[in-house]
Parts: sequence; structure tokens; C-alpha cells
Amino acid sequence: MISRKRYFWLSPIFSLTDRWIICCAVILFVSLSCSEEKVKPQIGYTIEEQNFPVQESWNSKIYFSEDGELKAILYTDHLKAFEQPPEKLLDNVRIEFLDGEQQISSVLTSKRGKVDDNTENMFAIDSVVAVNDSSKIRLETDELMWRKSDQKIVSDKFVRITSPEEIIEGYGFESDRTLKNYVIYDITYQTILKKNDK
Repeated sequence: MISRKRYFWLSPIFSLTDRWIICCAVILFVSLSCSEEKVKPQIGYTIEEQNFPVQESWNSKIYFSEDGELKAILYTDHLKAFEQPPEKLLDNVRIEFLDGEQQISSVLTSKRGKVDDNTENMFAIDSVVAVNDSSKIRLETDELMWRKSDQKIVSDKFVRITSPEEIIEGYGFESDRTLKNYVIYDITYQTILKKNDK
């Protein structure tokens, strides 16, 4: 005697057609799962045209000199050098500008930076602060450039200069690398500090 629980597919509740469909489905499922043909994903072998760095370094130093005299030293946490355009992109920048006696005359810091390899101009970007320790002048801006050709620090952005004598704010700025001789072209605010405010 055949137990109905064990052989449910032979049960009279399934018609002959139903049993035939179930058997075909089982056979089809088993045959498909056992096949040797594997479905391979398509792989794109083309690389999108992107500008990848040709060099990368961490905790780097770049020296800038002219006629054998060291003018500035740039420190950066991360440097990426590119061929096209020829430039270096920098993270966490510190630049020490040197005077004629090779002493640090001013220090500039920023979150990001760039060096144009053709002109050797340096760009400081984002939270830029430049300080001259001897004259106590402090410059704050969002972006500025050090032009190597004339050794000038320039910006067309908003700047704020704080010195022991005054606070000046405005747009457009030019200075020597020591921050002692500077000009703000469009002054929006100026105040003279009293001796008590120092």
C-alpha cells in the first residue's frame, strides 16, 4: 500500500495534465541549473579620459629659487603632479617666504593649493592666512597667488589685513612677499586701533 503523504504528486487531487506540467518544470529546472554555460558579466575595457596624476607624494617639500637664491619653501601633506595641464595640486599647504638673509620673513597657510609648473606661480585656496612675525601683519582671504615673476602676493578676492595700527578690509590686494608694503584696491572697511585695543 502506497502512502499518500509520501507520494503527494501521485495524489488524485492532481490531474494527469498537472502532473505532466510539474514533472516538466522539475526536469527543466534541474537541467538548467546543471548546465556548464555560465553567464559572464560584460566588462568595459575602455578607460574614460580623465586626468590622472603622473606622480603623487605625501609630506612633501618644494623649493623655489631664483639665481641661486632660495625664495620660498612649500610644505604640503599631499601632492599630485599632472602633465596636462602641467601643475601640482596640494592639500594642507604651508609656504615659508625667505628674505635676502635666508630668514623666514612671512608664512602662508591654506587648506588647498596649486603650483603652475610653467610659471612657477603658487595659488593658495580656502582659509588662506599669511603672517609676518616681525611686523605682526596678518592677512586673511579665500584665495591668493604668489607671482614668481615679480615676487608679489596678489588677490582679487575679499581680504582682511590686521596690523598693530589698523584693520583694513576690501577687494583686490597686492603686496611684497614680506607683507610690509601692501595695497588694497577697493577698501570697504578701515579702522585705526587705539593703543588700548592692541
